[in-house]
Amino acid sequence: MEVAKENPMREILLEKVVINLGIGESGERLQRAEKMLSSLVSQKPARTIAKKTIKNFGIRKKETIGLKVTLRGDKAMEFLKRALQVKEMRLSRRSINAGNFSFGIAEHIDLPGVDYDPEIGVFGMDVCVSLKRRGYRIAERRRRNSKVGSAHRITKDETIRWLESLGVVVE
Repeated sequence: MEVAKENPMREILLEKVVINLGIGESGERLQRAEKMLSSLVSQKPARTIAKKTIKNFGIRKKETIGLKVTLRGDKAMEFLKRALQVKEMRLSRRSINAGNFSFGIAEHIDLPGVDYDPEIGVFGMDVCVSLKRRGYRIAERRRRNSKVGSAHRITKDETIRWLESLGVVVE
C-alpha cells in the first residue's frame, strides 16, 4: 500500500517581503536611512513620495519622504527569520490576514548582526510579508488571466500554520 503524497500545488511559499521606512522628511535623514537600508539588505531601496501636502507635518506634495525595498527568494526568507527574532518569534493574531502578515520593528539596531552607528542613527521599519501557492500567476499574467479559485486561496489558519512551522508563536 502506497502512502499518498501531498499535492505540490497546495504548498505555501514565501512570495515577497516588503520593508517600508517612513522617514517623514527628505534631506540628510533620508540619505542616512537609504544608506542603512541598502547595507542591511544589500539591495538599492526605492524612494516613496508624498501624495498630498500636510502643513502640520511640514510635508509637501511630491516630496520624497520614505523608502521601500522588496525582497524575494532566499534573501527574503533570510531577512524574515532575522526580523522575527526581533519580535522574539511572537506575532499577534490581529496582524495576520489570509496569506499576508505584517509587523513593525521599532529600531533597526535590534536586528541580529546590526551595530549602532552614530552617523546613521536609529530607524524603525514596517515588514509586510506575502505568501502564495503555485498557480497564483494566472491572476497576474497579461494574457488569459483569471481569478484564483477560493479553494486555492490561502486562509488565515493556513497562514498561522505556516508561521508555526517556522517556530513563530501566534497569540
